[in-house]
Amino acid sequence: MNKIFLIIQREYLSRVKKKSFLVMTFLVPLLFVGMMALVAFLTARGGDEVTIVTVIDQSGVFAPEFKNNRSVFFNTTKNTSAEEAKKNSRKAGDFVLLIPGNILQGGKPELSSGKKASLTAIGEIESQMNDILRNRQLENAGIDPQTLKNIKSDISLSTKELTDEGEKDSNAAASYGISFAAAILIYLCLFIYGAQVMRGVIEEKTSRIVEVVISSVKPFQLMMGKILGIGLVGLTQFLLWIVLSTTLTSIAGQKLMGSKVETVKTADSTLHKKELPPAKNEKTEDIMAALGTIPVAYIVTVFLIYFLGGYLLYSALFAAVGSAVDSETETQQFMFPITLPLLFTYIMAFGFIANNPNSSLSVWLSMIPFTSPIAMMVRLPFGVPDWQLYLSVIILIAGFIFTTWVAARIYRVGILMYGKKTSYKELIKWFFYKG
Repeated sequence: MNKIFLIIQREYLSRVKKKSFLVMTFLVPLLFVGMMALVAFLTARGGDEVTIVTVIDQSGVFAPEFKNNRSVFFNTTKNTSAEEAKKNSRKAGDFVLLIPGNILQGGKPELSSGKKASLTAIGEIESQMNDILRNRQLENAGIDPQTLKNIKSDISLSTKELTDEGEKDSNAAASYGISFAAAILIYLCLFIYGAQVMRGVIEEKTSRIVEVVISSVKPFQLMMGKILGIGLVGLTQFLLWIVLSTTLTSIAGQKLMGSKVETVKTADSTLHKKELPPAKNEKTEDIMAALGTIPVAYIVTVFLIYFLGGYLLYSALFAAVGSAVDSETETQQFMFPITLPLLFTYIMAFGFIANNPNSSLSVWLSMIPFTSPIAMMVRLPFGVPDWQLYLSVIILIAGFIFTTWVAARIYRVGILMYGKKTSYKELIKWFFYKG
């Protein structure tokens, strides 16, 4: 046990002290918060592209009703033919909207230009034309469009979760977002840290360092020390990311929702600064309320359990693959069968599991050790019975122990094999070797 601890210490300290580890640990939260702030700013600001549309309305219905906005500018013309307008638009890079006279009888409008229109511009034009046509039809039917607009309902469901402690607020959108984030993180990290284990094994094998090392420790001890050491590196990085991201997000949120200072000119033309109360932002408040319905501490705790369990299971297999080959280019034939269950669950997470978290397939995927790290994290925000969670963790631990035993039997032989093309048949022979 002492030898495993020494290997863990070596693997952990050698990676934690690297500049790349420190840079990524502190840079990722900054990039994440900065990216979110940039997305929010650009979304609120909107694009600066304006689509200029020359309207030739042969029906006389739409042209007077078009409204300009910051994405589309309508230029109505009556004295220009369609052919001439198209010719001019091709030179200027503008668009020509030709509305036929029989549009009320099913005629189709046409948008022409020397370049392709953006989806935003097309959507805006179609939306305005539909609204104009709908209002005209309502007026012809003797219905006031404004009255109809005023009585239009806008129902928003308030969802509640019934628990033993009583009713609790719940938010399906927030649960959906959390499940997506958890699935992506688990998927990426199992690959990233598992690949580090495999690369480390290959490097030690090809440099022949392993021959010196195993003269002092058993192959199993070497494999376990490497797996646990790199796993602790990943866990340390995760915890630091969570703490730093939470702190930076909290600071950014306070800055955005804090009080604003307004410069006011008084009667004597002097400038005074006036502090205004925090402005209410309904969207920001809705987001914060939605996040408040998520049991963050519970989800983070379970996430770390499944990250460790999934990492230990897959990294044992990655270590076995690394011991069986002489270079990273030879790993592909063994990597695909190992990562296929993980890839399948990742794909299913976005389409099926998140929309059917309590279906039979979702439950089974959250029990199988090779798929449970992703499937259970997707199901967790929607509510998972305690017995299913406990059973899934127990099976994951059992799967890790069994996988490690299988990988260790391959590792003890493969780590000393050089210059031989390895096949699945050869791996089976290594597994049954005695001694």
